[in-house]
Amino acid sequence: MGREPRPRARDRSRAIAAARARDAAERRGRRRRRLLVVAVTILVVALAVAIDVKVHQPNGRERALLTAAPADARSAGCTGVTVVPPYSGGNDRTHVGSGSPFPVLPALSSYPSTPPASGPHDPVPLDAGVYATPPSLGASIHSLEHAGVIIWYDPAAAPAPELAQVQRFFAESGERNHVIVAPYGYPQEGTAGALPSGRTMALVAWHHVQLCDRPSLAVAYAFVHAYRYDLYQFWAYRGDAPEKYLPI
Repeated sequence: MGREPRPRARDRSRAIAAARARDAAERRGRRRRRLLVVAVTILVVALAVAIDVKVHQPNGRERALLTAAPADARSAGCTGVTVVPPYSGGNDRTHVGSGSPFPVLPALSSYPSTPPASGPHDPVPLDAGVYATPPSLGASIHSLEHAGVIIWYDPAAAPAPELAQVQRFFAESGERNHVIVAPYGYPQEGTAGALPSGRTMALVAWHHVQLCDRPSLAVAYAFVHAYRYDLYQFWAYRGDAPEKYLPI
């Protein structure tokens, strides 16, 4: 028969087993704490995102504009939204400049629509905002590539109260995101440098155009709501801008 372990050996074995048990318990505790921190972090982030999305939902005024848009589109003599084909020769997203097939912006008459809805453009986009004079067309087209919307108007319509409403609305800090309001007047480009005959407002997004006989804030906002990429209302986006996550 084997000999019984000596008391000192038994005590050492118990001490080792107890130490191992403590280590295992501490590891389990640390793991639980890490999981708790991760869970709380995820919950806080999810709550912050939910609050942010809720805050950025269309407010009462915006909802009223969306509701009024169909009737206003009829009274303002607006077309439906037209899908514009890409610029020819695979140059829909080409930057103009040195080393490009287009050292300078090509003639506006070469673009598939008036105003242009895509095609060769400047390397730097135009900032969002309300402009009193016609801005750079090359920079404007680049802004469309970033899922911006341009509300072009006939310079002769500038005194119209309806246009003033559009300008005031999109000058507000909460409404100007990815929106440009500007006069469309480039006489050096011939007929392509003016809005189509009889039209005083043109709503333009990447590959999409809507024309109106008269300015309308409701129609303009409905177009912006559908074709301006807004991270907080991404589900409303109906456009196809290839760089929609980039700012202007």
